[in-house]
Amino acid sequence: MFDLTARLAIHEWNMATAELASRRAPGLPAVTLCGVRLDAVREAECVSLILERLKAGRGGWVVTVNLDHLRRLVRDAEYARLCQGASLMVADGMPLIWASRIQGTPLPERVAGSNLVSSLSAAAAREGRSVYLLGGAPGSAVAAASRLRQRYTGLRVAGTDCPPMGFENSPDRMGVIEERLVRARPDIIYVGLGSPKQERLIGRLRGRLPGAWWLGVGISFSFLGGQVRRAPRWMQRVGLEWLHRFAQEPRRLARRYLAQGIPFGLCLLLNAALLRVPGGRRPRGPYQPPDHPI
Repeated sequence: MFDLTARLAIHEWNMATAELASRRAPGLPAVTLCGVRLDAVREAECVSLILERLKAGRGGWVVTVNLDHLRRLVRDAEYARLCQGASLMVADGMPLIWASRIQGTPLPERVAGSNLVSSLSAAAAREGRSVYLLGGAPGSAVAAASRLRQRYTGLRVAGTDCPPMGFENSPDRMGVIEERLVRARPDIIYVGLGSPKQERLIGRLRGRLPGAWWLGVGISFSFLGGQVRRAPRWMQRVGLEWLHRFAQEPRRLARRYLAQGIPFGLCLLLNAALLRVPGGRRPRGPYQPPDHPI
């Protein structure tokens, strides 16, 4: 075990991250964490904004930034450039909420992608809007669509698609996905492929449906369809949802949560605390954990 504090080092922002920090949805308040600007909106406000822009014929893209997304935005210039195209970037992760409070610029609440699938679908049903479910584990999109229809009377599901592994490397398969989407013409597209694959796919396809709204929702289809149990609400509220997920798939999630997430989360909170030190010099960039596990 090494001394974590001694190994922390401030790095200069590359151009892509600096440009991302300046991105802001017009008229919305924002909070900056580690140089990444997040829209300071509540879940209900996010849903209302999407519906308002749909009425105006304007599409968009929501990135729900959890701790893993934030780490990638800080460390991966290509990913940061990709997410510059997002219309909204909201905080999906309690460590981000805690850090915002510690540094004195509190975000109003966590806006989780897995919650948005339900709240936005409920609003879409009321407004006569259609949704499309793309990705997920085999069978999960169909099961999730069925559950959403049961919950929200009148919801129009324009289609579901669960492409096979490696589809992103097949021009033919990508063509089929694009053709189905264009033919269905949904208003809202949920992409459940995990990050960064879902963001890359949205970046490639959203130009074909510029009037639609796109959301990357990770494992949400499996939560809705019942293939994977979501953490109880009390664990979500206190920031332990990751532990519930880790207990279900420890081998697959060990690197993401233990080797990467915990060190970066500690660095995020420390960086936020340093901003509150009286007379302290503002850091030039985020503190970074080492690439290898502790």
